[in-house]
Amino acid sequence: MSDKYIAETIREMPDSGIKDFFDVANTLDGALSLGVGEPDFATAEHVRRAGIQVIEEARTKYTDNRGTLELRAAAGDYLEKFDLHYDRQDEILITVGASEGIDLALRAIINPGDEVLVVEPSYVSYIPCVMMCKGVPVDLCMQEKNRFRLTPEELEEKITPRTKALILPFPSNPTGAIMEKEDLERIIPIIKEHDIFVISDEIYAELTYGKKHVSIASFPGMKERCVVLNGFSKAFAMTGWRVGMAAGPADIIRAMNKIHQFTIMSAGTIGQAAALEALTSPKREAEIEAMRREYDIRRKIMTEGFLDMGLDVVEPEGAFYVFPSVKKTGMNSQEFCRRLLEEQKVAVIPGDAFGKCGDGYIRCSYAYSQETIRLCLDKIRAFTGQFL
Repeated sequence: MSDKYIAETIREMPDSGIKDFFDVANTLDGALSLGVGEPDFATAEHVRRAGIQVIEEARTKYTDNRGTLELRAAAGDYLEKFDLHYDRQDEILITVGASEGIDLALRAIINPGDEVLVVEPSYVSYIPCVMMCKGVPVDLCMQEKNRFRLTPEELEEKITPRTKALILPFPSNPTGAIMEKEDLERIIPIIKEHDIFVISDEIYAELTYGKKHVSIASFPGMKERCVVLNGFSKAFAMTGWRVGMAAGPADIIRAMNKIHQFTIMSAGTIGQAAALEALTSPKREAEIEAMRREYDIRRKIMTEGFLDMGLDVVEPEGAFYVFPSVKKTGMNSQEFCRRLLEEQKVAVIPGDAFGKCGDGYIRCSYAYSQETIRLCLDKIRAFTGQFL
């Protein structure tokens, strides 16, 4: 009977497709997984030590709502790596992971009925966060023939007088797609013409292969209409520390902080200290590069493995996911993943968990050891061999 007290918006919101699938996968003994989007590297020892030192010295009080000034300054210095220049005092906010940044940015700008363009397939929290603002999510379905990149035609087609914002998540989870400088240059005039605000989720900015990440906020006239989200989970192997950063115009950051201070207070003191060490250590670039090199090896193993078994796959150029098509098997995403789990005990994520246009695809993470990847590929090959 208590469900009558649940808000209508939350009642209508579906559970995460990832959660639903792993609820099943976790019941099988001996199941292997390529499903989790989490680095298998440990947080660097010197970063862990920085967190431990804060505890030992009992420096565990609240910080400034926006994050410590030292961490905001270091975040500003770090973002300059991507040609992004922000005032450390007023234009940077430390968040509880980039995920909180998504929620804050949307709540700061969206009124009921505003339309938000969401590039799909995409990270599972975007549409629920739009719904919780009583905004209207509008999907932009990326296509394999375009390497899952957003084209001007796809953007223009979905714009209406009610369009308020665009969520631009590149490098992409789940497709591994990136947007290069030329791709961004083609959509920027449309964004400006229609006065659209951009929430640019760049959590995988460090994880590109052969091509440097380009931020849409680095282009002339775009900084004032963008919030850039980044964090420590992926490139610094700090998922459980829950520290992210948001950078944008001072008035937008001020509005985001207004929500943040009433709902969160501030990001955890211990995590902020560890994040500061991660950003300011002279080891930073070498540690990131070591992880990127290893991911690149795994990326090639996985991509070649799917191609060898006869599945179509666009080579990912960022993040740590491969998004092969399983349409040749005659199954949709859900059936393929369910049968693969039942018959070979390998868990991968159905593509439609990332939006309806992801149906016919599966997401496989290469944030696993080479041994695990090869073993899973052998089992997937044995499974798909029945149909190809």
